Amino acid sequence: MTDTDSKLELRRKLRALRADLARDNPTAAHQSVDHCPLSGFATVAGYHAIGSELNPVPLMLALAKSGARLALPTCLAGDLPLVFRLWSPGEALIRDALGVPSPAKTAMTVRPDMVIAPLLAFDRAGGRLGQGGGHYDRTLEALRVQGRVFVVGLAYAGQEVAEVPSEPHDQKLDAILTETGYIEFRKP
Repeated sequence: MTDTDSKLELRRKLRALRADLARDNPTAAHQSVDHCPLSGFATVAGYHAIGSELNPVPLMLALAKSGARLALPTCLAGDLPLVFRLWSPGEALIRDALGVPSPAKTAMTVRPDMVIAPLLAFDRAGGRLGQGGGHYDRTLEALRVQGRVFVVGLAYAGQEVAEVPSEPHDQKLDAILTETGYIEFRKP
């Protein structure tokens, strides 16, 4: 079995697992905020939760209270890195190239110094398994070329696996935040 095959199989299993975890723990997004020691970031990029992804808005609001500006990603084309646009809760969203709700084209584009990333699985080495489109890997690589960016995965504790299969283009997390705790792999 190749890494690609193992990733496809792992994604299939973990989508079902994440759906079960979301159903069993509807307050996980709020519980994760209780375990978050992060602050001091100028611009925090979250995401618009799709399906059973853990909702980052409670965490984003907590970070905004410490002075961070908030942003959401926008996909301009499937093969390009995501761009981040400023966003405030309650602002209207439009569909981007992937159909994901995103800030309007008139919103200011920013470079975040912290990215909250959705995922299907993580491991204790900072490995992250995403949906398979490579959007966050391309984006994080582009951001890291420009300078330091701290990437925290947001997940249910049950999404942890022994080892995420990885390929050379896969980008590592700096930390993971779950409803049960915070694990830092690299210092901000």
